[in-house]
Amino acid sequence: MPAAHGRRTGTITGRTPHRRRREAKPMDQVDCVVVGAGVIGLAVARRLALAGSSVVVVERESSFGTHTSSRNSEVIHASLYYPPGSLKARLCMRGRQLIYEYCRAHHVAHRRCGKLIIATEAGLEPGLEKIAASAHAAGAEEVHPITAAMLRGMEPRVRATAALSSPMTGIVDSHGLMLAYLGEAQDAGAMVAYRTRFERAWPTAGGIDLEFADPDGGRIRLRTRVLVNCGGLFASEVADAIEGLAEPERPRTRYARGVYFTLAGRSPCRHLVYPLPEPGGLGTHLTLDLAGRARFGPDVEWIDAPEYLVDPERATCFHAAITRYLPDVRMEDLLPGYAGVRPKLGGPDEPAADFVIRGPADHGVAGLVNLFGIESPGLTASLAIAEHVEALLAATA
Repeated sequence: MPAAHGRRTGTITGRTPHRRRREAKPMDQVDCVVVGAGVIGLAVARRLALAGSSVVVVERESSFGTHTSSRNSEVIHASLYYPPGSLKARLCMRGRQLIYEYCRAHHVAHRRCGKLIIATEAGLEPGLEKIAASAHAAGAEEVHPITAAMLRGMEPRVRATAALSSPMTGIVDSHGLMLAYLGEAQDAGAMVAYRTRFERAWPTAGGIDLEFADPDGGRIRLRTRVLVNCGGLFASEVADAIEGLAEPERPRTRYARGVYFTLAGRSPCRHLVYPLPEPGGLGTHLTLDLAGRARFGPDVEWIDAPEYLVDPERATCFHAAITRYLPDVRMEDLLPGYAGVRPKLGGPDEPAADFVIRGPADHGVAGLVNLFGIESPGLTASLAIAEHVEALLAATA
């Protein structure tokens, strides 16, 4: 990605950009600061800016979306796996509706290609029934079972005994989506400060005071009414540097790296194909990019710090997993792709955790919203998460 995008970027100096029908405030005081310019931070900044607030987004990297937001499967999920009533289920269902509407209205490249979740042997079929029940309870009524014969008609090269069809699942250009969010936020007056690291925050009588390190190593101070921690992989670090936030409100982030391999040549499938979930992830599934190329992943590897190397030797394990349902895929056709890291709130032997999104009513710090563990389906839910953040702030305004 380029190092900078849009019309209002850089370090926090001078005055806030002029906005329509509004006199600019001094740059040492703004309405809202969003920490993190991933897809969630940009969606939140867009929503707050469109509501009339002056917004500054602070990003430690030299561009937006350089971590989890750009290193994933780019899938628009249909809320199939998440416990009914959980934040993941609710925000995924609402987000799915919003993201399809948004992509159509803003000409963001996407495609509703559908997904098949498969059982590769009869003993696994109860797992499909469990997923279908969860999906229906979450509101995804369009999910339905299909037989092996029906599956062969849809995807002749896939070997399975039964499957679920999710026709509302799709794919999206995540970079194009983030560019659209960013452009709207900037058009509404928001500013993005890249290469600017959040250092600390402390509540005051006038709001929340913040300190940042600028690209030259200097210190910048800023006062805000609202602080939204969209730090993603680094959300726990950000929370640790906020004075007055009790330890239970600062959950630890664990890191699960997932590697992707791409397939040389033409994709063997027209749909996304997912095996049943495995601990820490959704299994080594086949997804498509918007050009129709196939990629496999992610696998799950627990690591101590974010790191994105792809070991070509992992192709052996990938090939073994893939050929359980696509027996014709050859090892030599698997090419190292990329790696992503998911921010987890549970460890390898613990059940999958829900999103944690806490506002002032939860932790007692006025104007503060913290978001932790925003992994999949965060991309799908991004617009719904922004709605939710705004509602948490409005409830205590």
